[in-house]
Amino acid sequence: MEEEYEPRLFADDAAVRHIGEGLIHCRLTRPEWTHEAHLAACLYIIVERADIVAERDLPNIIRRFNESVGGTNSDTEGYHETITQTYVKGVRAFLARTNPALSLAEKVNALLKAPEGHRDWPLGFYSSERLFSVEARVGYIPPDIAPLP
Repeated sequence: MEEEYEPRLFADDAAVRHIGEGLIHCRLTRPEWTHEAHLAACLYIIVERADIVAERDLPNIIRRFNESVGGTNSDTEGYHETITQTYVKGVRAFLARTNPALSLAEKVNALLKAPEGHRDWPLGFYSSERLFSVEARVGYIPPDIAPLP
C-alpha cells in the first residue's frame, strides 16, 4: 500500500466544476489532470450531471481528453478501464454513506481523505499483476483479492 500523502484539496465548488466541465469539454491542461482531478470529475459527474452515466460515458470522455492533450490510449498508456470502473464504484460507495447536504467541494475533499480517495485503494482488491495488466487496461476485469464494495 502507498505511503501517506496529503491530497490537494479543492477550495470551493467552482474549482470542482472547473475540473468536471473541463474534462467533459477537453478544456483542462494536462497538468490539471491529477489523481485528485480524476476523483473530483467522477464525483461531479455522478452528483451534478444526471445526463452522463459515469460507468458508460467516462471511458470515452477520458479517452477524448487524453487525446486532446497529446496523449494516447493504448495497451500500455492512457485510459485504464478497470481502474476507472473501480473508482466509479468507490465513489458511489462513498456517496452512499456521505451527508448529501455537504457542498460539492466538501464531498470531494472528504472523498480525497477517505480510503476510496487514496491512489492505491484499488490494490486492496486487485493484485498489482492483475490491475496493471493489458487485459485490465483495455477492459474491465473483476478483482482477484477481494470483492469491490
